[in-house]
Amino acid sequence: MSSGALIVLHADIDDRVASIRDGHPDWPCAKGCASCCHQLANVPQLSEAEWALLREGLAALPAVQLQQIRAGVAALALQTEKPYRCPMLDVPSGACRVYLQRPVACRSYGFYVQRALGLYCDEIRQGVDQGGLDDVVWGNHDAVDQQVRALGVCRPLTDWFERWPG
Repeated sequence: MSSGALIVLHADIDDRVASIRDGHPDWPCAKGCASCCHQLANVPQLSEAEWALLREGLAALPAVQLQQIRAGVAALALQTEKPYRCPMLDVPSGACRVYLQRPVACRSYGFYVQRALGLYCDEIRQGVDQGGLDDVVWGNHDAVDQQVRALGVCRPLTDWFERWPG
């Protein structure tokens, strides 16, 4: 699968996200809410196409920010306890430093579910448990995972960084 396929996948995800947000203007996933970025269950896995896009975003960052991200990735590689914090997160602002180039997992989190497994934060989970989100048409995370696997070799973020001379 090419970068064109990644663009199509991003557009599909953006459509699902917009649909959910239209029906729920108070949806918690927004700039400044970085709950998911602070509580990653695993080191993020990226396909080859996702890494190529992410590299573009990283290359455009000021050197100081890139150094901070590299230090965060190095710490992530050594971390043995969960949860993990995303090294792309600018903690003071609660914003992603490479938002436009963020991986599919980040784009879909909070809007997609796997069979009988919600992939969302505690705030969304409370809404689900209370029946307040019964009208949400969730995206199919299993289908997204299948599309990501077709984007090329998938590796942990830490491995991609080890291979990147940038």
